[in-house]
Order: sequence, then C-alpha cells, then structure tokens
Amino acid sequence: MGHCYQLTDVSFRYAQDWVLLDFSLEVAEGEFLGLIGPNGVGKSSLLKLMAGLLRPNQGGVWLHGENLVSLSPRQIARRVAVVPQESQVLFPFTVAELVLMGRFTHQEGWGWDSPADLQIARQAMQAMDILPVATRTFRELSGGERQRAILARALAQQASILLLDEPTAFLDINHQLDLNRNQGVTVVVVSHDLNLASQHCDRLVLLHEGRVYQAGAPEQVVTPDHIRTVYGCDVIIDRHPEAGTPRVTLPQVGPRASLNVKRSFLPNSE
Repeated sequence: MGHCYQLTDVSFRYAQDWVLLDFSLEVAEGEFLGLIGPNGVGKSSLLKLMAGLLRPNQGGVWLHGENLVSLSPRQIARRVAVVPQESQVLFPFTVAELVLMGRFTHQEGWGWDSPADLQIARQAMQAMDILPVATRTFRELSGGERQRAILARALAQQASILLLDEPTAFLDINHQLDLNRNQGVTVVVVSHDLNLASQHCDRLVLLHEGRVYQAGAPEQVVTPDHIRTVYGCDVIIDRHPEAGTPRVTLPQVGPRASLNVKRSFLPNSE
C-alpha cells in the first residue's frame, strides 16, 4: 500500500504564533484517518494545507509524490474532495445543481453537463438519501440535509481522497465507511468526538503543540495519560461493548469543569 500524502517538516502560522511546527505525517492510500486534539490545536488548518487551500510557511505537502504548490486547484480537485465545517451557499441553487458542481473537474470547455454527469450526480444524491429533495434550494434544507448535500457534491467529484472537517452529528458516518471500504477511497476526518473517531477510524493522529503527539491504532492513542497531557483532564476509558474500541467518559466532577471538558471532545454536550 502506497502513500497518497506525505507532509514533511511543515510549519504554518497565520500571524505571530506557529499553528504547526515541523509537522510530519504520512497517509496511506485507502485508510480512514482521524485527526484529533483540543480546539485551536491546528486540525482544521492541517486539513486546509492538505487540500491546497493554505500553503505552508516551511516544509512541503506531497500528493501522490507531487508537491501541492506545483498543482493547479483543478488538478488537486480531481484527486481531493473537501467537506468544510461550515458551508455557505449564497445563491439559490437547487440540491441537484449544487451536486452537479462536483463534476466541474471532469468537464472541458464550457462544462455542459453530460448524461454521465447527471447519472453520477443522481447516484451521489441517492447514496446520501437526498434524492427526494433534489429540486429544493439549499436554503430550504435542514442542517442534516445540507451536510449530506455537500457530501454528495464531494462524492460526485469521484476524488480518491475525501477530507472532512468536523462532520456534525447529523452526518451518517456509515456512508463514509461504505465509500472507504468498498471503493478504496482515502478518508481523513477532523473530529472533536473521540468516541466516534475511535470507533470508526483505522488510525488516529493526536495533535499537541503543533506536532504529532501520538499516532496509531485508537487503543494506542486514546489512553488516560495521553488525554491528560493533551487535554489537561482526567478521563475514564473502557471498551465499547460492540466495537471493542476505546470509550471515553468523564468522572463525576464539578458541573462547570465537566461541561468545559465535554465541549472539547464529547458529543451532544450543550
């Protein structure tokens, strides 16, 4: 199995402080990789660097052996589809029109939609259970339907790499799993939900102070010591009764401290 991504000594900052510092990572083709760590640790910035939306101040990001800075946005989009954390659609596009935009990298000239484009878009909408709302505008959709519509657009791109930034609880992770397992698509997901990431990802990368603090199978990464160091709190870790993966729960502590910790890495904590 080869590597689709190689990040070598990547350093990045927006202003003064370094977000990532001498950061190195390899992503194998076909793996389901989870990026975890506290808020502000650089997970979303890392995903944007991998998508070519940001450029490193130092070091390099290599996609299938080519430096991302040498590739055009269109060349990157043929291989990489991105589902951002917040999706703003300013114009009143229908769901079908939005999903068809995922076909732009495969079109030449003016980019008129071919029968094949229409069929692929239809299949993507079907896979994400949004075919019944295909003629509605994006604004009319519920939060869950919006997430699925954006993911359907990414599926219509037919890229071999899918980058997901904090998919919400509305998003059915099984769709991503099916895509990953059956078609060999590489999935990299930023997640604040340690339990969901542990249950579904092949490998986790825990970020701390701009670098990889720990990487490996969920049971190697999600340990009380690692969580204490990176998140600054004590947790109880047992095994999920069905999946056998690490399951994180909080000890019964003061309500304010407990809430702050929950907001960092557990779902449905508001």
